[in-house]
Amino acid sequence: MMVRSILVAALLVAAPSLAWGQAKEDILAAPVLRAQVTVEGDIVHVGDMVDNAGTAAQIAIYRSPDLGTIGTLATDQVIGVLQAHQVIGVDTRGIKSVTVTRLARTIDAKEIESRVAHAIEHRSGLGDAANLNLTFDRDVQDVRLDAWNNGVMQPVRSHYDPRSGRFDVTFEISNDNNSARTRLRFSGIAVEMFDAAVLTRNVDRADVLKASDVVVERRPKAEMGSDAAVRGRTVGMQMRRPLRAGQALHVADISKPDLVQKDDNVTLIYETAGIYITARGKAVDTGTEGDTVTVLNLQSKRTISGTVVGRDKVAISIAMPRYLADTTASTGAAQTEASVSVAGGNSAQTTSRAE
Repeated sequence: MMVRSILVAALLVAAPSLAWGQAKEDILAAPVLRAQVTVEGDIVHVGDMVDNAGTAAQIAIYRSPDLGTIGTLATDQVIGVLQAHQVIGVDTRGIKSVTVTRLARTIDAKEIESRVAHAIEHRSGLGDAANLNLTFDRDVQDVRLDAWNNGVMQPVRSHYDPRSGRFDVTFEISNDNNSARTRLRFSGIAVEMFDAAVLTRNVDRADVLKASDVVVERRPKAEMGSDAAVRGRTVGMQMRRPLRAGQALHVADISKPDLVQKDDNVTLIYETAGIYITARGKAVDTGTEGDTVTVLNLQSKRTISGTVVGRDKVAISIAMPRYLADTTASTGAAQTEASVSVAGGNSAQTTSRAE
């Protein structure tokens, strides 16, 4: 064949020192068609499709499929194109068709959103990337690049305007073949979100919230303000004002539940070193745990102040009378019950304990 003779002559001239046996073996190796072809660039060459193509390997014969896709060519069609470029005698090995796969690097939309969020987080008062909701000027879709774009997606310009919420971020991706770096630019609006505690039902003032009354919803932090309530700190709390279902809770909307209600009967607790005295009383105020409220001692008819320590329980601070201290010291580990006079003639049930 003419092409093969030319190849023989060229090799003999260019490589006179090559052992004749090896040269003969290489020259006589027939070109063989490949069933599956993989390319990185946008052009398919003869050498991509044919083994032992020789000097014809660099001849361009097809445009590559789109990035990340596969194309199929009938064997007869391929042979016709090869013959048109003087590539003769290709062994097809009975192959009916050739598939051409173009390699690509795919950056999916979620990765892009994540990288943009991290590029602008903590700028101008923004919070963590995980709390940013991004709306892009153009819908973000998976980006396919030539496979040789294998560098890190590095932000080279990041801008965020806190007044408008707009962002503009440019990334660069390096490569191993010293080509110009690929640039990707994204812009849009960023909104910082907050895990708000939201009511599932209408509530009235003084309602105590149950777990089923509150859910977590993502709401814009700017709308929530600085006193937004966290769900974990709302269950078991009492409403300070009525709200509708769907409204987000704020710290000012809730408080600890009232353990003492105005006009309710309460137990007054007088306790000091070794002495524990209880008496009946009536609440003049409403209060929650730790609040100081006014109560009426129903036995002495005197109004006093105490601290709410439990449901319908108010602790009264008293100084221990000397004669009671002497009695406590003399009893030792013994425990007695007696009627004593407290607060100007008040009679109450008393238990004396050795501390």
